[in-house]
Amino acid sequence: MRGGQGAGTAVAVVLEAEVRGRLVRTVASAKSEVRAVLRARIVLAAADGLANGAIARELDVSVNTVRKWRGRFAARGMDGLRDAQRSGRPRSYGPEVRVAIVATATSAPPHPEATWSHRTIAQRVAGTCFARVSASQVGRILADLDLKPHKVRGWLTRRDTPDFWQRAADVCALYLDPPEGAVILSIDEKTAIAARSRRHPGRPACPGEPGRQEFEYRRHGTASLAAALDVRTGEVLTEVIRRNDAVTFTAFLDQLDRAVPPGKEIYVVLDNGSSHTAKHTKTWLAAHPRWHVRWTPPHASWLNQVELFFSVLTRRVLRHGDFANRDDLIDKLEAYAIAHNETAKPYRWTCEGTPLKAA
Repeated sequence: MRGGQGAGTAVAVVLEAEVRGRLVRTVASAKSEVRAVLRARIVLAAADGLANGAIARELDVSVNTVRKWRGRFAARGMDGLRDAQRSGRPRSYGPEVRVAIVATATSAPPHPEATWSHRTIAQRVAGTCFARVSASQVGRILADLDLKPHKVRGWLTRRDTPDFWQRAADVCALYLDPPEGAVILSIDEKTAIAARSRRHPGRPACPGEPGRQEFEYRRHGTASLAAALDVRTGEVLTEVIRRNDAVTFTAFLDQLDRAVPPGKEIYVVLDNGSSHTAKHTKTWLAAHPRWHVRWTPPHASWLNQVELFFSVLTRRVLRHGDFANRDDLIDKLEAYAIAHNETAKPYRWTCEGTPLKAA
């Protein structure tokens, strides 16, 4: 790809097979930039022995353009076909201003505000560096750094639980390999379900437009639901409860105990809610030795399969539901549970309760 040039002689261009292939692909690709295609065609024509004038006439460009790209390719190869770096407009703000913007965006905002805005960052920088910088310029500098002080992601610092993964694995093992002949239950409560009615009727969806739901609503109280999911069948037993305490919870367990044949062992998955871990509940469990509890680790209620039922219930009944009163809410909760049981299937569980492996 190198060549000598005498007075009035065009630079000779010799292409290796690999380089020629790259240039041909650039010319043939519909995604290549127009300027990249032109430069590749100039080099290919030069390698075929054409003079600068002939190449200029064939490609309808000036001889100087052909001479420029032919010479740059001969001198630098493929890198010579790239645009040269341009100095551009001088920066209006020095590095100290940029550092001040980043330092401000990553620090605590002034009292009593909780979040920075581009305008308040600009004001702080003006007072710190004595440099007037616009809010829009602050936004551009932060965007270049992918720094978004207005965004906050929630985070939960999990408490130190040495047996976290062991407890998670025990729960998952119960789902994946349940004891023969035993009843496997997943139990929890969904509390404070609001009965709300919209002040005006909504509109159904139509082609090109989603359904509409009135924003304003009236409150008609709340209801709480206790649910026990049979892991083997996917069926669920629900009961509306007045209070979410240990007495109410053990009363629900009494119902389940009576519903399960006496000869069967019962394995139950529970989270660490106060009604589940109360002394009254533990006394009840000790008095019923056929009940075996698998506790989910702290902040891992998603391991409780009944949460899958609650999730579907929320999406299909509650989120966009309209309830004339509390009784109407309860009727719809019970009707959904009955309909669910008519076609119930067990949830397909694949998690083994082990840490994810690094890629």
